[in-house]
Amino acid sequence: MSKYDLTYANLRNANLEEATLFHSDLSDSDIAGAKFVKAKLKGAKISRAHANCADFTGADLTLARFNYCSALEANLSEAIAIEAQIKQNGMHTANLERANLTKATLDHGQFSQANFRQAKLDGASLIATNLGAADFSRASLHNATLKGAFLLGTNLQDADLTGCKVYGISAWDLNLAGATQSDLVITPDEGLRITVDNIEVAQFIYLLIHNEKIRDIVDTITAKVVLILGRFTPERKAVLDTIREELRKRDYLPVLFDFDKPSSRNITETVSLLARMARFVIADITDAKSIPQELMAIVPGLPSVPIQPLLLKGTDEYGMFESFKSYPWVLPIYYYDSTASLIANLNDHVIGPVEAKAREFRSGS
Repeated sequence: MSKYDLTYANLRNANLEEATLFHSDLSDSDIAGAKFVKAKLKGAKISRAHANCADFTGADLTLARFNYCSALEANLSEAIAIEAQIKQNGMHTANLERANLTKATLDHGQFSQANFRQAKLDGASLIATNLGAADFSRASLHNATLKGAFLLGTNLQDADLTGCKVYGISAWDLNLAGATQSDLVITPDEGLRITVDNIEVAQFIYLLIHNEKIRDIVDTITAKVVLILGRFTPERKAVLDTIREELRKRDYLPVLFDFDKPSSRNITETVSLLARMARFVIADITDAKSIPQELMAIVPGLPSVPIQPLLLKGTDEYGMFESFKSYPWVLPIYYYDSTASLIANLNDHVIGPVEAKAREFRSGS
């Protein structure tokens, strides 16, 4: 077994093609521009080395350690780097910026916090690789294999993920601003090929398709959730709270939109998302404020979600509501005298009609 101590060596621009350097120590060396084409570097230590523009094309880098190494614009195309390790520590960043890793094999590697900015990883294999907090901004991962990879806080801003295989991926808190995510493959290599266009929903879609229990949960939610919209002044909210309690008694799952909006979504987006999960919507348009905008986000695009509007007698509907009356899934306004009368007539004039419409839509009649 070859083992050379090349620490602090000056190998800048050296020709080491097909060299046998198993388990050799190149830590702190200067190998910038050196040629390691098809070299045997299994188990080598390349930590803290200056490897900018070095050429590792087709090299065997299995178990190699690149900790805190700078490999700016290095060429690792078709290299084999199974269980290789690249780390960041303090101010020292493992740097593979603009590196060429086309068709490289990086399976089971430890590349957390590494810098892959603008790197080329087209066709690369990163099976079960730790890419937590790594920076892939503007990198190209076209047709790369990320099966079983770990991505926590990974930066994929403006990255190209087209055609990536993401079966079994763990993806949390990613930065995907400007990323291209088309044709992500969420199934194993064998069998039916299913693709999605969002890496963060890939896991959910796979479970939804292949897990009967998940499908049952989704069906249960959409069969029972009722979204309640309205004004949250003390007087108006008391009406909505009463409707919610009555719906609970009837085995529905009422969602009263009186919570703070998520930081990453505005109110309209959140209401629209909740409406897509609902069996039907009850909207008290009395003294409307935000509800015109909320209904505008729901009504035109959700023809399978019936909406029952309510209005306190003696008050006027807001002007824009007239435009919704032509939609078949918007029921006629029910006018109520008081909270007590509303609850007394809830079954016959609110739940009954909107539930009948929901059954009609679900049966396809």
